[in-house]
Amino acid sequence: MADPDFQIPADLQPDQDDFSFDLRQTLNAIVGLRSFIPDDAYTAQTLGTEREGSGVVINESGLIATIGYLVTEAETIWINTNDGRAIPGHALAYDQETGFGLVQALGKLELPALEIGDSDQLSRGDRCILAGSGGRQQAIKNRIVARQDFAGYWEYALDDALFTSPPHPFWGGTGLIGEEGKLLGIGSLIIQRGNEGGRHDMNMVVPISLLSAILPDLTSYGRVDRPPRPWLGMFATESDDAVVVAGVADSGPAAKAGVRAGDEILAVDGGDVNDLGMMWRQIWATGVAGTEVRLKLQRGSNVINLPVSSADRASYLKAPKFH
Repeated sequence: MADPDFQIPADLQPDQDDFSFDLRQTLNAIVGLRSFIPDDAYTAQTLGTEREGSGVVINESGLIATIGYLVTEAETIWINTNDGRAIPGHALAYDQETGFGLVQALGKLELPALEIGDSDQLSRGDRCILAGSGGRQQAIKNRIVARQDFAGYWEYALDDALFTSPPHPFWGGTGLIGEEGKLLGIGSLIIQRGNEGGRHDMNMVVPISLLSAILPDLTSYGRVDRPPRPWLGMFATESDDAVVVAGVADSGPAAKAGVRAGDEILAVDGGDVNDLGMMWRQIWATGVAGTEVRLKLQRGSNVINLPVSSADRASYLKAPKFH
């Protein structure tokens, strides 16, 4: 949860003189989100029952783009504006594949909406702003430092994620704004990398072009019209050139099949596993949710072959309630 008294250091805040668009008006399109999740929700134990972050107003009707984990299974959402207003919101959609979430304001926001830009045109070194709710004091001027694939431990991978530096300390749902004042991405997490020169921190940002492609489906149906991927309910990480199970979700497919924390994953459906991103993609390539996924595991000195009956992750989650 963000410290309400914290401000980005003045020398890192964006200056109006550096941009041709109205900086104050643009930053007013970034709102705060506070969501409340039932105690019995599937994600309550891992993500908490109270979540706080930011979102970006993307149309005049009060549609807000954010990062999905902030609003997954949310029963109540409050939208906080830079001028001190609090407006109720509804969790409209969450896309498991990209990680985007959408919130619909249930009252008049009376805020500017950011135009969605073309994140495909971003290159390393391009200037941008990563902004959380709270105006200029919660915005940081930074640059694109990398474009590359990203794999998360929670059965998530992007082929072309954006990485920015210096990092925003309250990254969840922040808006990546380009030099033309358009929205280019939504902040997802912070990455800490260490090397001989010390530690280097970056934000991972989901490119907005991924939302542009699915926005009509999300706003019309609350989901994307595609078959759900196989989900195992397995958390994994890379350790010493191996992919290792870090944990399993309660009552999830992997837990039911007997997968344990500490198991090294050697192969998926007969194909060797070399890294985390490869493994997730091999699982998704087995078919749609419900298909059987064959895992080859190293457990101590034993090699074990386990079939796992995959599931649709959404079937474990509480559907949004409209108030």
